[in-house]
Amino acid sequence: MTTAIGVFVSAGKKRRMQIFAELYEFNEQLLLNLKYAQNPIDKVAAPFKFVPDIISGKSLLDGSDGEVLRDYAENLGKTDALSQIDYLNERKAVLTKYRDESQTDYKKYSSLYIKIFFLAGVLMAVLLA
Repeated sequence: MTTAIGVFVSAGKKRRMQIFAELYEFNEQLLLNLKYAQNPIDKVAAPFKFVPDIISGKSLLDGSDGEVLRDYAENLGKTDALSQIDYLNERKAVLTKYRDESQTDYKKYSSLYIKIFFLAGVLMAVLLA
């Protein structure tokens, strides 16, 4: 039971990791799209789980992470293709940083939360016995 609580607590870290990994992949697809296919942004975003929500302005993350998502979405499709390519290449470095950071946080903290809550469950079982 307590291990499930640890998994639940670490779900926020997992979601953050998934969002930034997906946004990075979308950024890559959008760069290719602008260079070669030039499909509408909605069509490029369709296969992704979180990207359509980000583009529509829904708040998926709080704090500075939410600001990064809002800034990204606000600047999509506002300029010509060449300027968009420059913008997306610039954002690629930022998204890489956030993606790597969120993956590291998830790996570190999710394991920690699960272990802490497991040990809390063992401690409760020992105390109740």
